[in-house]
Amino acid sequence: MSSSIWVRVVGFSGVERHSINTLFRLSLRQAPTYNLWTQDAPCPPHVSLIDLECHEAEVEMASPAFNPNHKVIAVGNKPHNQGWRSFQRPVDWNAMVQVLDSLFISQAYLDADSEPNALGANNVPAGRRVTLLIGMKPQERMYLRARLSLAGLTDVDEAETAELAGPYVSTRDYSVVIVSLQLSDADPWSLIQAFSGMLSPPQAVIVATDKPSWLVMEHAEQSGCLGMLEIPFNPPQVLGLLQKV
Repeated sequence: MSSSIWVRVVGFSGVERHSINTLFRLSLRQAPTYNLWTQDAPCPPHVSLIDLECHEAEVEMASPAFNPNHKVIAVGNKPHNQGWRSFQRPVDWNAMVQVLDSLFISQAYLDADSEPNALGANNVPAGRRVTLLIGMKPQERMYLRARLSLAGLTDVDEAETAELAGPYVSTRDYSVVIVSLQLSDADPWSLIQAFSGMLSPPQAVIVATDKPSWLVMEHAEQSGCLGMLEIPFNPPQVLGLLQKV
């Protein structure tokens, strides 16, 4: 897990902003630390703290570009149907910290850090998004790991072949699966179709190929994939697609 968690803050009064900044400063004594996200931050925000009673929040959450999978902590007394967690005013900031910690700090994750190749029986903490990379060359997987980390997707499993991916998909629930269309031991499209028939299918499937074409893109769309990545990777394309996850 990255030691820095970037939090986007939308709205709030001056007094509440002071409390939020204090929360961030106190987190410097622990790991991970919580930081105020700005446009200059090195990655997209990991979580957003949104004041439901400000106009900016209404515009933000009604925008077609708003990512419904992005974690939002909503604050305000207005009724709403969005938000991963919600708080009414006056905000209990200690409880807010506990909610953030529940998402980004867990014993299950610490155990996974000490044994990166260990498999849990669907032992994915609430709010944790897990990614599986299937196929591709080691340097390609390494590049994707770095980009996934910048997008807040730091829990990543790797399988060189479809056969090796089997134990992973049978024991963990994945938010994102990226499949190489150059798999050596299986038809990638059949594998993608098999994902859709699972009890807990991946939330998003992305294909990667060194032979991109309109036909492949259409096939990916018809198969329910989120999109297609070209190899060699195009950084803006990778970032844009991961922001949709």
